[in-house]
Amino acid sequence: MSSSPPSISFPATGPAGRCPVTHASPSDTSGPRVPLYTPEFAADPHHAYRTMRQRFGDLAPVELAPGVPATLVLGYETAVRILHDSEHFPADPRTWQDTVPVDSPVLPMMRWLPAARYSTGVAHDRYRKASKSSIDAVDGHELRSTVARSATSLINGFCRSGTADLVTDYARPLVFAVLNRIMGCAPEIGERVTAGMAARFDTVGATEGMRLVRAALSELIGAKRAHPGDDATSRLLAHPHRLDDTEVLAQLMSFYGAGGEAQSNLITNTILLMLTDDRFGGGLISGSLSTRDALDDVLFNDPPMANFCTTYPRTPVLVGDTWLPAHRPVLISLTAANTDPAVSGRDRTGNRSHLAWSTGPHSCPARSIAYLIVQDAIDHLLDALPDMELACPVTDLRWRPGPFHRALTALPVTFRPAPPVILP
Repeated sequence: MSSSPPSISFPATGPAGRCPVTHASPSDTSGPRVPLYTPEFAADPHHAYRTMRQRFGDLAPVELAPGVPATLVLGYETAVRILHDSEHFPADPRTWQDTVPVDSPVLPMMRWLPAARYSTGVAHDRYRKASKSSIDAVDGHELRSTVARSATSLINGFCRSGTADLVTDYARPLVFAVLNRIMGCAPEIGERVTAGMAARFDTVGATEGMRLVRAALSELIGAKRAHPGDDATSRLLAHPHRLDDTEVLAQLMSFYGAGGEAQSNLITNTILLMLTDDRFGGGLISGSLSTRDALDDVLFNDPPMANFCTTYPRTPVLVGDTWLPAHRPVLISLTAANTDPAVSGRDRTGNRSHLAWSTGPHSCPARSIAYLIVQDAIDHLLDALPDMELACPVTDLRWRPGPFHRALTALPVTFRPAPPVILP
């Protein structure tokens, strides 16, 4: 991964915004775009990435939803260069979103909000510093205790039964319970946030999901303005940058989107790997790799946010010999970039050069917290139920729809019934 990134040219545009030279472009490619919203894509995205790479190279023409074209970046070095170049690849979607049908299922996920993820320059610095400050103040020891209490309570809810669905019985409720504690959010409000976020990511009922999230987080903000506490929401409200309620809501949506959906999916994707990969000796405690090794393997090969980090070139941009149109989404395929044959194929145990946390100005500011929550959640489960096995053939597992994430609908397991866990 020490090779130089590919040349990316940024020539001036001609009259009326037209490109002065003509090159092949994803928008000009013959044949249909690759749809990222179908059940077939969700079932086997890795096959789709390989096929796109063979046909198109580093940049593939895709559809995020019917009639919503985009470019998917498949090459690692190209992805890194774009992620570090916010001047030519800003994250602000406002010009683009005005061209998309108002009922498009991806619009609730991609529409501009006053948050760091969608901003550059001064606005980005303002939002990121406020968000990072509120996260950095989280007490690590208290966080580990919160994870332990949540894990124990959930495990004790199913340990005697001998069966569980680790998506709905463990990973998702654990992660959102921990996030609710970090944010100072009441469980009833958090339940609505959880349901709304899932709808946004699935792009099924996304508009209603967005409404649900906005309403719930507005309640949280109102409660914290009236009664501030030692939590991230109160710290955002009190930050010297003086974010208003709309801006605080946008930061909270980023916290719950990246923190909730991504972390719960990372837990289940990692446990699935540990249940099915021979490097773990066919069991959760008999293999040679640690939980952290398994996490990094998933972050390389099957990250919970598969296609994300969307940017919108201000003008047509020449990348290699391909023109990227102005104001059309350019998504980084974190999965495809991580598995790019140009940089993969070597032993990556202990290697964390993957892009699952992004890189550049929009890199995840909470990765250390995420690692702690996910790793501790998995370890508590393995300590309590070390003989877990997958309850169905791996080919029977189903993946949630949507172009952005890699998320199981369910992860059924069986195990010998065990007594309740007692916290030390």
